Amino acid sequence: MNWDDTTDTSDGERLVGASADGEDQAVEAALRPKDLGEFIGQEKVREQLDLVLRAARARGATADHVLLSGAPGLGKTTLSMIIAAEMGAPIRITSGPAIQHAGDLAAILSSLQEGEVFFLDEIHRMSRPAEEMLYMAMEDFRVDVIVGKGPGATAIPLELPPFTLVGATTRAGLLPPPLRDRFGFTAHMEFYEPAELERVVHRSASLLDVEIDPDGAAEIAGRSRGTPRIANRLLRRVRDYAQVKADGLITKDIAAAALAVYEVDARGLDRLDRGVLEALLKLFGGGPVGLSTLAVAVGEERETVEEVAEPFLVREGLLARTPRGRVATPAAWAHLGLTPPRSQATGNGQGNLFGA
Repeated sequence: MNWDDTTDTSDGERLVGASADGEDQAVEAALRPKDLGEFIGQEKVREQLDLVLRAARARGATADHVLLSGAPGLGKTTLSMIIAAEMGAPIRITSGPAIQHAGDLAAILSSLQEGEVFFLDEIHRMSRPAEEMLYMAMEDFRVDVIVGKGPGATAIPLELPPFTLVGATTRAGLLPPPLRDRFGFTAHMEFYEPAELERVVHRSASLLDVEIDPDGAAEIAGRSRGTPRIANRLLRRVRDYAQVKADGLITKDIAAAALAVYEVDARGLDRLDRGVLEALLKLFGGGPVGLSTLAVAVGEERETVEEVAEPFLVREGLLARTPRGRVATPAAWAHLGLTPPRSQATGNGQGNLFGA
């Protein structure tokens, strides 16, 4: 039940993509937990954030600025809404790409109410002038509005009511240190364990009025790539299959059959993921092969392979990026049921990259 947005549109078209389209966003609104007690997973982050919010309420003050980082779909947007709910404050939501000029940010900041939560998604994509204005707003609750141009320009200070900025980013390394240092609390969202995703699936199934047994929930959770958003999307597709092909109850066999129709295998790989692995193994003997060559072999853009398919394959230990190119691991050969070349099987050639 914990989700986020990303800007990669090609990823959003995939059943196992972590970005949210219009349908996902509508469903997420109904499934999102309302407080920290309902939020599943991210135990350390929840415990730390709970202390920050309780202390702020005890002091009668606004909460410190919060920075949430992590992959799409893990719950950054959900946590921002929970922060506002826990503080009894309204929330204003926008994104970094929407703030192209300092004036855009000044207009938002000047209209905030005291104690309001300002959620800024993809904060690393904000324009530099707006970013520099945000420094002063976060630290001093003040912005300087420039009136006029050239030598006659005048800076008019504008006082702001105390507010809490919640920044979310999928690429924390792109944030400049001066901006990171102004956040009082920073948290990194981790991928979910299968047991946690099973709880997510059960809770979502209950809210969607879907019948599911423990084995069915485990099957969906195991193919969800450690991401609650994907787990919820797979649950909805399996629900459709169960209603049409069965009696509506989701069992392990029904879940496996449904996800086979949607080409999501037991490890959560879809058509694109397997296409990359099959090209690497069957056409190039496991590599090394250059990214551009691999993308041509798959029939996809270079950026699609690099930014959409590769991160999960690398995280799963199925593919490695080396100075000489992309290389398949022994686990990739095993997953596709293929026999590696003699050079890899005996530990010669590229096999020594993995200690084989």
